[in-house]
Amino acid sequence: MVPVFSQTATTPFKVATEPAFPPFEMTDQNTGELTGFDIDLMKAIGEEAGLKIEFESLPFDGIIPALQAGTVEAAISGMTITPERAQTISFSRPYFKAGLAIAVRDNNNTINSFEDLKNKKIAVQIGTTGAKQAGQIEGVELSTFDSAVLALQELVNGKVDAVVNDAPVTLYAIKTAGLKGVKVVGELVTEEYYGIALPKDSPYLQKINDALERLIANGRYQSIYEQWFGISPPELPLSAPSLDTENQDFNPTVFYVNLFRNLFRGAVITVILTAFSVFFGLIGGTLVALALISPYQILRLLFRIYVDFFRGTPMLVQLFIIYFGLPALFQQYLGIEWSLDRFPAAVMALSLNVAAYLAEIIRGGIQSIDKGQWEACESLGMTPFQTMQDVIFPQAFRRILPPLGNEFITLIKDTSLTAIIGFQELFREGQLIVAVTYKAFEVYIAVALVYLILTTLSSIAFKWLETAMNPLEKAKKKSLKSIS
Repeated sequence: MVPVFSQTATTPFKVATEPAFPPFEMTDQNTGELTGFDIDLMKAIGEEAGLKIEFESLPFDGIIPALQAGTVEAAISGMTITPERAQTISFSRPYFKAGLAIAVRDNNNTINSFEDLKNKKIAVQIGTTGAKQAGQIEGVELSTFDSAVLALQELVNGKVDAVVNDAPVTLYAIKTAGLKGVKVVGELVTEEYYGIALPKDSPYLQKINDALERLIANGRYQSIYEQWFGISPPELPLSAPSLDTENQDFNPTVFYVNLFRNLFRGAVITVILTAFSVFFGLIGGTLVALALISPYQILRLLFRIYVDFFRGTPMLVQLFIIYFGLPALFQQYLGIEWSLDRFPAAVMALSLNVAAYLAEIIRGGIQSIDKGQWEACESLGMTPFQTMQDVIFPQAFRRILPPLGNEFITLIKDTSLTAIIGFQELFREGQLIVAVTYKAFEVYIAVALVYLILTTLSSIAFKWLETAMNPLEKAKKKSLKSIS
């Protein structure tokens, strides 16, 4: 049941939007305020309908779940009216005629149409009609991102052959925002219409439709359109032609089978990513810990800077620097064609981050061992390496097992951050399912349960290892065996 809001001219009418879709919605760099065609149009609709518009920024794939949950009253974000979406939300009459465009790098002369995209690597924005259309191409390798900006950056960095995205957004990025090295080779691949989205059977649907009708009739809509696009708007239908087509009914059996299969695949990828990251992180953390307690001041200083940087900056930023930033640096400023695939980039970012945390844990474990043991080993003629390997580190390792287990469990959950670079681990698989089914609650609950299973199993494994490496427990078991 859709909640009914008591709306007055002074009560905020919450409208969701994703401010990374220029020229429709974006942030003004001078004022920090939202601007764009959609923003100006929605403000005009609010004035015409007597609604106090308040915008709320959300990721595109989170807009429909927010409408379903009733946390926002409407959404305007370049959302194409489709039969699938119309099953779960309501749409206003169309307010913009659009289509998909194919963008490629300037030096690409082999892709000129949709037919040329077979067996190619394509970047898209998750949950969009561009993603749906590109996914139907034979042999395509699809990379999904949270915004069109990231998809275009993937193309600039040479990691994909093309981007399939809404034509106005791609053209704006190239012509107005100064996106270099990219061209459009196909416009209006499909004919689509944008609509204002509302919760199913919203009481405000007619009010917004009436306001939009008056704006079109009195010429204000045309004024806003010409301001942003420099041409007169095309004639708009009263309803989107796409809604005249029949949509396949929801099949619960197929949904849950696909959900289980995709989440299982995502869980396997998550475990592999965690294992690689912990392996390299443990090696790196051990080396950094030894550097932090070395007698060389310059070495201690350099690795202290490393630890402080990776502990003091968000992992999300580190992922962006490694995956998007480094290739851009090499290509745009150094003229070197270089890039990283998602898996090595994700492993590198996670390993460098976890190594910084493990370094402090290992350092603390080593320094907790009594100095007298070092002296005893030295008096026995053991080298520092032998002392560390045979005496100090085994004891330190037993002491750091609990915090090491905590880091491992934290890393399992932190792998979800790699979804931002399009890496299809557990959380990303859930996002992709929601993007086509709009079953947000069921899917994300299932994702949470899988994470819970993985972390619980990890916790049990580390507790067993802790017990197995406890010398008192070993002695107790040996004593019990001897008695029996």
